[in-house]
Amino acid sequence: MLLELFRWLAHDVRTFNVFNYITLRAVMATLTALMISFVVGPVMIRKLTQYKVGQSVRDDGPQTHLIKAGTPTMGGALILVAIVISTLLWADLTNRYVWVVLIVTLGFGIVGWVDDWRKVVYRNPKGLSAREKYFWQTVLGFGAAFYLFHTATLPSETTLIFPFFKHIMLPLGAVGFILLTYLVIVGSSNAVNLTDGLDGLAIMPTVLVASALAIFAYAAGHLYFSKYLGIPYVPGAGELAVFCTAIAGAGLGFLWFNAYPAEVFMGDVGALALGAALGVVAVIVRQEIVLFIMGGVFVVETLSVAAQVSYFKYTKYRFGEGKRIFLMAPLHHHYEQKGWKETQVVVRFWIITMMLVLVGLSTLKLR
Repeated sequence: MLLELFRWLAHDVRTFNVFNYITLRAVMATLTALMISFVVGPVMIRKLTQYKVGQSVRDDGPQTHLIKAGTPTMGGALILVAIVISTLLWADLTNRYVWVVLIVTLGFGIVGWVDDWRKVVYRNPKGLSAREKYFWQTVLGFGAAFYLFHTATLPSETTLIFPFFKHIMLPLGAVGFILLTYLVIVGSSNAVNLTDGLDGLAIMPTVLVASALAIFAYAAGHLYFSKYLGIPYVPGAGELAVFCTAIAGAGLGFLWFNAYPAEVFMGDVGALALGAALGVVAVIVRQEIVLFIMGGVFVVETLSVAAQVSYFKYTKYRFGEGKRIFLMAPLHHHYEQKGWKETQVVVRFWIITMMLVLVGLSTLKLR
């Protein structure tokens, strides 16, 4: 939106040409999203408190979390507002990728909003049924996958690349690309959602991964840089750097209110949307495996739940009594049960994510 204005003004004042640079607009998107969060955050928290949009806490969860009952939830709406406004202001709105990521993010956000609303109104911690949730996630995931495949203009846009290996690439074809895209988008959405169980736990890794994806997006959309670094060239992908930095700014602004002890919770409206956003960006810039590395905390949290449920069902069927691998799943609750304080779990998971993001970024050169 502002880009078009600045381009028009540049006809008379050449100084405005500086806004054609993605790097400058990415910085501005970060600051804009951050300021929106700071301004809108207190107002939204007051409204959520006024309307008693409070968190319902699982009875089978850690007992230390019972004190959090009633804390305003659905704060992820603040993140989405900041991301959308900032992206619309600073991104090139003629770029198709910008609209893809916005639609997917908002679509998953709506699914999360309905889930949160049912939890709040009906005081049911389970919210949407798993069948309903996965149905709409599937619709959105496959919709994005079909669109991205049928609008691809270069073979590199549908090729799977492997980190650390310069010349190993796998053409996916229609079925492979669509299936992989669906799995990445829906998988990352649910992974972030499972991780969002402690104050600040999910948002900071999201900020770190989104910031790294901004670098990948900028490089992938630049013909010279992509060739030099040995990554697929994806025309137009550079504009996603603006979107990713908007996520980073909105996430940091939200963390201001979500840090322990949290004044507001993200809720599914934020977690599902942010996870899907990371997934669709990773697909567009052809860094699905790198996303798996950088989002290692999300991956391990998801695997801990899958392993816990599977093992419990197996042992119950085999021995008549269900057994557990972890004291409690997801994994962050396991460490709480072992005696770690909530802030210890959160900060240590942040540190792990920082290291994994650096490993992911190293793949740009180590090929």
